[in-house]
Amino acid sequence: MQDHIDTQIRAFIEPRFPGRSWTDDDDIFALGFVDSMFAMEVVMFVERTFAVTVPNDELHMDNFRSVHSMAALVRRISAGPKTGAVPA
Repeated sequence: MQDHIDTQIRAFIEPRFPGRSWTDDDDIFALGFVDSMFAMEVVMFVERTFAVTVPNDELHMDNFRSVHSMAALVRRISAGPKTGAVPA
């Protein structure tokens, strides 16, 4: 499943930056790929594509810096709350 998530995220990002070379670990903010509008598009893409809701406390740049960080976020949200966690 990891490869599938990474592949879908990469397929969403790549067409927006044709001719640029980057890896799944590269910080797309540092590379100048992301502005505030695209950041919101990425959040909406993640939520729609993977049928998750990104909680407010997860809406920070570190979760969206790279393909791998976004995929990790999706896996974490999809896994649900940790055992023993107290609902807010």
